[in-house]
Amino acid sequence: MIKTIQFHLNNKAHSIEVDPERTLLWVLRTDLGLTGAKFGCGEGLCGACTVLVDDEAIPSCQISVEYVAGREVKTIEGLERNGQLHPIQRAFIKYDALQCGFCTSGMILKAYSLLVSNPMPTRDQIISEMDDNLCRCGAHVRIIQAIQTASEELKGGRP
Repeated sequence: MIKTIQFHLNNKAHSIEVDPERTLLWVLRTDLGLTGAKFGCGEGLCGACTVLVDDEAIPSCQISVEYVAGREVKTIEGLERNGQLHPIQRAFIKYDALQCGFCTSGMILKAYSLLVSNPMPTRDQIISEMDDNLCRCGAHVRIIQAIQTASEELKGGRP
């Protein structure tokens, strides 16, 4: 059954006619052409498909598009403002906290969500929070440095 789902996507009102049970990941990638969220494990365990729903990091492979009706969804494509990268994105570049790039958008969005809920996390809190996002290239140390730098740049303010 096709249904009209309305939500905010990257700060813009959006409406799509779709099977409400389709996963948000495939609606974003296939129907809307937003390919930043990647299909990884399909089980919500790797973090590659992470998006923000009301600023909370959620694996988009595990939720239906109907779940986001009336809510705010942000993908990596919506993080920059007026052509300016977000401090988290800049920090990831500064510390080369990416290699192949497959996990990067999920890592950045998970870090964003962390800094919303805990603007000045300790190193141990960053490690604990980021534990569910996997990086097969082994950039974890640089990822932690990038998140610490972004937190300092934001000075505990909202991302």
